[in-house]
Parts: sequence; structure tokens; C-alpha cells
Amino acid sequence: MQKAQDIMTKDVITVTPATTVTELALLLASHKIGGAPVLDSSGALLGVVTENDLIDQKKKIHIPTVITILDSVFYLENPDKMEKEMKKIAGSTVGDIYSKDPLTVTEDTLLDEIATLMAEKNVHTLPVMQGDTLVGVIGKKDIIKTLIS
Repeated sequence: MQKAQDIMTKDVITVTPATTVTELALLLASHKIGGAPVLDSSGALLGVVTENDLIDQKKKIHIPTVITILDSVFYLENPDKMEKEMKKIAGSTVGDIYSKDPLTVTEDTLLDEIATLMAEKNVHTLPVMQGDTLVGVIGKKDIIKTLIS
């Protein structure tokens, strides 16, 4: 059975929180990748930013439904979710739109575990870690390539 180390991309393209949304879009398009790990200035993994984060910037804002009873307002949905969506839509840098606390795998994680994780958690980009060090990345395209070979 193949492992992460067999299918991962070792020459990882990364971004920082200061990378602009425009720079990110150009980077993803020019390298034909679906996402990139976000690293701080010391190289520590902060999160992952994907094409979906860019697409989210163009979606319509869903205003939460509220009801009013005796001059009190009750939200039927979480208003924090709307605030988070608005920050993401208005974001101009990767720091504004990336997903924090990403799921990661190790070099020894088996392919079936990786595929299951990606499918069940709807993850498009998985950083491969060796301790605290980023050593590779696996995207959905990497999984598909293994099906072909």
C-alpha cells in the first residue's frame, strides 16, 4: 500500500499571511494547484488556503434570520458565522481568508487513510509533516494520479 511519502509533492509552494489575494490567485493558477500551506516567518505551519477560500470571496452574504419578540431580537442562526463570512469576503490577504488548524498527515500515513480523510472532512490540500516541519503536500490531484499509475 502506498504512503504519503510516495505520492506527496515535495517541492511545496507556500504562502504567508501577508500574501495578497491577487498574488495567491496568480500563484494557484500558474502552478495549477488547488491550495497552499500558510507558513509564518519562522516556517511554522499556520494553516491552508485553497481555491475555495478565493471562491468564497465572490459569494453572496447570507443574512441570518431573526425574530423579534417584545423588543428582543433572537437570531435563528449563529451571527458569528455571518461575521466570519463577511471578514472572508472583505479579505485582501491570505491572513484574512485561510483556514487555521489544518488537518495534517505524516509521511507514513497510508493512501486509503488519506483518501478517507479528504473525502470525509472535505479537505482539498493536506500538509505532510515530519514533526513540526512541513515536508510535502498532498492535493486531490495527487490522489487521482495514483489511480492512473
